[in-house]
Amino acid sequence: MEGKQEKMEQEKESWSEGDITSRCEATGSDDSEDYVEITLDIRDEGTLKLEKNKPMVVLRSVVSGKLKTMVKSLSLSSRRLDRSKSGAMFALRGLRFITKNDAVGRGWDEVEKRFDELAVDGKLPKSKFGHCIGMAESSEFVNELFEALVRRRGTTSISKTELLDFWEQIAGNSFDARLRIFFDMVDKDLDGRITGEEVKEIISLSASSNQLSRIQEKVDEYAALIMEELDPDNFGYIELYNLETLLLQVPSQSNISPSSESKRALSKMLSQKLIPTKEKNLVKRFARDISYFFLENWKRIWVLTLWISICIALFTWKFLQYKRRAVFEVLGSCVSVAKGGAETLKFNMALILFPVCRNTITWLRTNSKLGSIVPFDDNINFHKVIAFGIAIGVGLHAISHLACDFPRLLHAKYIEYEPVKKFFGDERPDNYWWFVKGTDGWTGVTMVVLMVLAYVLAQSWFRRNRASLPKTLKRLTGFNAFWYSHHLFVIVYVLLIVHGHFIYLSKEWYEKTTWMYLAVPTILYACERLIRLFRSGYKAVTILKVAVYPGNVLSLYMSKPKGFKYTSGQYIYVNCPDVSPLQWHPFSITSASGDDFLSIHIRTLGDWTSQLKCLFSKVCQPPSTSQSGLFTADSGQANNITRFPRLLIDGPYGAPAQDYGNYDVLLLVGLGIGATPLISILRDVLNNIKNHKSIEEGTSQNVHRSNTKRAYFYWVTREQGSLEWFSEVMNEVAEYDSEGIIELHNYCTSVYEEGDARSALITMLQSLHHAKNGIDIVSGTRVRTHFARPDWRSVFKHVAVNHVNQRVGVFYCGKSCIIGELKGLAQDFSRKTSTKFEFHKENF
Repeated sequence: MEGKQEKMEQEKESWSEGDITSRCEATGSDDSEDYVEITLDIRDEGTLKLEKNKPMVVLRSVVSGKLKTMVKSLSLSSRRLDRSKSGAMFALRGLRFITKNDAVGRGWDEVEKRFDELAVDGKLPKSKFGHCIGMAESSEFVNELFEALVRRRGTTSISKTELLDFWEQIAGNSFDARLRIFFDMVDKDLDGRITGEEVKEIISLSASSNQLSRIQEKVDEYAALIMEELDPDNFGYIELYNLETLLLQVPSQSNISPSSESKRALSKMLSQKLIPTKEKNLVKRFARDISYFFLENWKRIWVLTLWISICIALFTWKFLQYKRRAVFEVLGSCVSVAKGGAETLKFNMALILFPVCRNTITWLRTNSKLGSIVPFDDNINFHKVIAFGIAIGVGLHAISHLACDFPRLLHAKYIEYEPVKKFFGDERPDNYWWFVKGTDGWTGVTMVVLMVLAYVLAQSWFRRNRASLPKTLKRLTGFNAFWYSHHLFVIVYVLLIVHGHFIYLSKEWYEKTTWMYLAVPTILYACERLIRLFRSGYKAVTILKVAVYPGNVLSLYMSKPKGFKYTSGQYIYVNCPDVSPLQWHPFSITSASGDDFLSIHIRTLGDWTSQLKCLFSKVCQPPSTSQSGLFTADSGQANNITRFPRLLIDGPYGAPAQDYGNYDVLLLVGLGIGATPLISILRDVLNNIKNHKSIEEGTSQNVHRSNTKRAYFYWVTREQGSLEWFSEVMNEVAEYDSEGIIELHNYCTSVYEEGDARSALITMLQSLHHAKNGIDIVSGTRVRTHFARPDWRSVFKHVAVNHVNQRVGVFYCGKSCIIGELKGLAQDFSRKTSTKFEFHKENF
């Protein structure tokens, strides 16, 4: 084998790198005689060019035979492909063993330091190799890598010198060196050939390293696919050049590069324009940042300014009012502060109910133009801000009374006490208990305790069970604790009205204004709750289909109640009496408004969702071999209607995603189960595409226009099984969206990034299988899956290049980990390009 390679290298030296030219002349003829010139261009996909200056029929058969021999010889040799074209970029970054996601300080100095810590008698054992080079998380893959590196040396441990040699091979810039290592990982018997069994082993290893269990289940099928592609003559093995050919032909995962010259030019210009620059002039920088801040947050600013102004005005009014009273001479400014704080407290206790009046807010954002000036998306955040205002009011009121007013009364002389006799009685109080035992005393203390409890249990570290607590205390946290403690507000409002009736220093009914503040908000909120109760009673739904997906996701397909109208992006509240007759939980609708059913997808994250999944799992059928672990049940199965748990729904309610109709171009980003409201939007756009086709074909008269001209959907999920959640939608988009209105990008983060040696074979398999069968091996759909995480700057740049001078609605739903990055990029591109990105995030 090695002799053949040396021979071919000598032969290739006499030819140019790209072209091989053969001139065959007749025996005994001179240069003027007829000849045939043949050019074989290997670089251009093996194209054969034949230039016949003069006919030479006699030599044709001879030339043909020589060419066939030559081409066969070249195809069987271990040649190095030309990388001057599309394969070059991939070759340079392909088959990386050490990537940016591996150990910190990935230089040799860091590796050497770890060697000194881990080596035993100057030798590094196989078990420590992965940790030493920063790939400890891929132990199985690292073990195979170690074996490939030491196999020719026949050793089980390595010295520092050998480690340096290995490090230079796996961390260097030579693609060919890395290719040889990868080949040796597969070719375990060192015969220079890879058999079908060895292919199976490396596929299984790659699938295991990338947590792709479905690929492991079909390893025989995928190994046969690779052998069929690289061994068409059925020799039973493949060689190094076959593997190189396949690697260099694999297209890049990143499918967002501009296609036309004009777009490439614009992309280059944007790259230069978006380079971060720092304004040296502090005044100009401050003015620029302030202007940007006001332009992007003016809705929030005017609402908060109005709220703060009202609070200050109420405090000032009440402070000045008591400053003019006789009691001020006894209690001083403390009483004015206490009364001013109480006035803001009453106002905020009334106002805090409005942001949680879901029906009212949904109606306002759907049927009025107030959404253009009022940030309805921030209703929960405003609710929290008001809660902070209440805390300030309580503090001013309680501290002023307890630390200032009451001590002054307890130590007041007879003459000083005279002006306040009518409020506290003829005899001066002589201890704190006198104040606490009164109605206004114990009601105030009880309210503070209940409000503190509700506030603490509403914090995310308690609500989501993130706090590190003993088991006994941990049971008192979680969503259930948050839900029940928040409903203590009913007691708090009753106590507030009682407290307001028995307050000190006010005797006339018109001076006791607490009920005046609370009347309208409490009536409105009570009506809201009655509407929810009534509506949920007649909106009991029939379960049509249930599916339990990998990743602990339960999908429910329900009948749509009569008169139930909603917009894609909205959500509903769900109650299951068999789990808890009192608890209602919000879930985004995943069906579109035009569908004849209602669907939601629920991820089990807490007690309630876990019990719900358990109930429905009992009526689901076990998976068949073709369903990859999917448990399903539908109403068509015998007796299932009576066995399904009863569900009640309440809604729909408004959400930020429902405003997608205001934009011609959409950028939809979902993390994990956060993709649910965006799937509803995709379904709606897809239904519009189907409807448009039906109108063109004359099979439908239903005219429903949509503003959406283009939608980019990016879904990032950690597990391969998660890609099954919305596979039906993905396949429908691939089937019906012939005009490319929807651009789908699914990312599986368990797979190592493009170019990593641990995912190289998965990338090859994906390309081969998709080209042959049109199905992605990772997701099982017709949409190709990308690996690792998206480069969000490139995503925004891609959209900006395609939509110059347009508004783009960016809708995100998922964990908060990338909100800052997405929002920052939307702002940056809006400031520096003609494309304006308007960012919206989902709140529950």
